[in-house]
Amino acid sequence: MTEGDYRHLYVVMEHEEGKLIPVSLEMLGEARRLMDNFNKKYSSEEKVVAIVLGHNVRKICEELIHYGADDVIYADSPELEYVRNLTYTKVIGQIARDKDLARKVSEEYSKKFKKPRYMFFAADSVGRHLSSTVLVELESGLASDINKLVVDDIEVTHQHKTNGKATKYNKILEMYRPDFSGFLWTLILCLDNKNPSIEREYHPQACSIIPGVFEPLEYDASRKGEIIEYHPKLEPQDLKVKILSRNIVKSEIDFGRYKVIVSFGRGIKESPEENIKLIEELAKELDAAIGVSLPISKKPYSVTERIKSTYMIPDRVIGTSGRKVAPLLYVAVGISGAMQHIAGIKESDVVVAINPDENAPIKDECDVFIKGRMEDVIPKLIEELRRQQPKIRA
Repeated sequence: MTEGDYRHLYVVMEHEEGKLIPVSLEMLGEARRLMDNFNKKYSSEEKVVAIVLGHNVRKICEELIHYGADDVIYADSPELEYVRNLTYTKVIGQIARDKDLARKVSEEYSKKFKKPRYMFFAADSVGRHLSSTVLVELESGLASDINKLVVDDIEVTHQHKTNGKATKYNKILEMYRPDFSGFLWTLILCLDNKNPSIEREYHPQACSIIPGVFEPLEYDASRKGEIIEYHPKLEPQDLKVKILSRNIVKSEIDFGRYKVIVSFGRGIKESPEENIKLIEELAKELDAAIGVSLPISKKPYSVTERIKSTYMIPDRVIGTSGRKVAPLLYVAVGISGAMQHIAGIKESDVVVAINPDENAPIKDECDVFIKGRMEDVIPKLIEELRRQQPKIRA
């Protein structure tokens, strides 16, 4: 492998009917920060390149320059108006390998260009699927659901990758995600095989990024960049999947219209059915929506079908694997405070936690901490709320 084989960071944008979805700008902001540091550290001039597929998307391209992209490569066709994984995978694969596009992005780095150095996708229903098929097409690896990124030089000793010898890897994208507990980081690397018997290169180093983790950059109308049109090469077999009708299914739970949210986690485990009914009662008194932590959506407890289908569902998950919320009051019941969940409630005005463990991490993240079992605390809260209701109404 030579240094010129892999260059730049390509970011695959998502939009809905011509409007960029938030995670696209979040990825772009992090890409800009990452590559600014990269270029300073390695005295280089590699770029952030946004990829846009769709129909009538030229205006989006200009917007992306103002939000941090150096260049935008776009493919515009009626056949690309809606995401079809087979078609999008082929077009993105073509863009990622195209030497003529690489020359337009950077003449200096184009002569030996093979593929991008890094690639970002969104970790949502579209991006998770698309990222996996694109990276198969590009014959490299993928880290999913990432929420921390670092570029660095590292030394690795690995029986398979390096034949057991300490080996230096340069400009490696360190991709982090919390483990299932939510309290420890898992580091994922996409490394070339430097063992002579199985030597092979793996680029781009790619990941899908959790929505809501990174901050987008401020819109800067003074930013300049190149917008490059690409005409994809599609064959009949690439279009064999047809979209006959399309309806956008919105989330069943509209957290945004509630001033109060009550959420529960694995702390319900002693009496899941009865404790969820208690939480329902508290939420009714507060006129609150009910959310859950990620483990609850995996249906870990035996409860009635009504409880399971109503509450143990992905639509109610709050956190980086679900949704960010910003109510006036957030009540966390039996939630320990994993980093994924905390990231989803940061914008709440007041956070109240109910937990019997005074060492639970959520204690450091809340405004009010009530030490106690929910079975003991919630009935007293409900009783006091009912006692206060006449005074409030008066």
